[in-house]
Amino acid sequence: MAESLDMFHRAKQRTFSGLTRDAEHRWTGPFYFIQAADPQLGLMKAWKDGNCDGGGDEWTEEVELTKQAVEAVNRLRPRPRFMVLCGDLVHSMPGVKAVFSGHYHRNAGGYFDGLDMVVSSAIGCQLGEDTHGVRVVVVTADGVVHRYHSLEQLSTAGMDEDLRALLEA
Repeated sequence: MAESLDMFHRAKQRTFSGLTRDAEHRWTGPFYFIQAADPQLGLMKAWKDGNCDGGGDEWTEEVELTKQAVEAVNRLRPRPRFMVLCGDLVHSMPGVKAVFSGHYHRNAGGYFDGLDMVVSSAIGCQLGEDTHGVRVVVVTADGVVHRYHSLEQLSTAGMDEDLRALLEA
């Protein structure tokens, strides 16, 4: 465990000790990835209203632009190796019932004053006993239902049947 924790302390002075010329000397061919930033849901309305400290109670424009970005990236050929989304994800959270995050590298969360904080474990390095996976989140008119799925389960069986049934209702 100590060795895996040390992995997160290897970045120093704009270098990463695991990414050396000796370790990465084999080139496997060109590739590309997509870097996107700052969907910042809610900022466009807040900016237009002149209330950037508050406001932002509508996300319509940013959601449409984000959909446009995803659709454009999905059409690219050859497909990018991966996509990284950086920066501010939200400006404000109108009517939010749950906040989903990562970075803890294990499943966790809590509930306070009507807000569910959901921390999903990692696709990559695990710091607990959770399997490598993703969280499936189903949003209906009645609420939000979410469950963590291992990559193996998702690949072989897909999402749980009860979650799939919610989409058909």
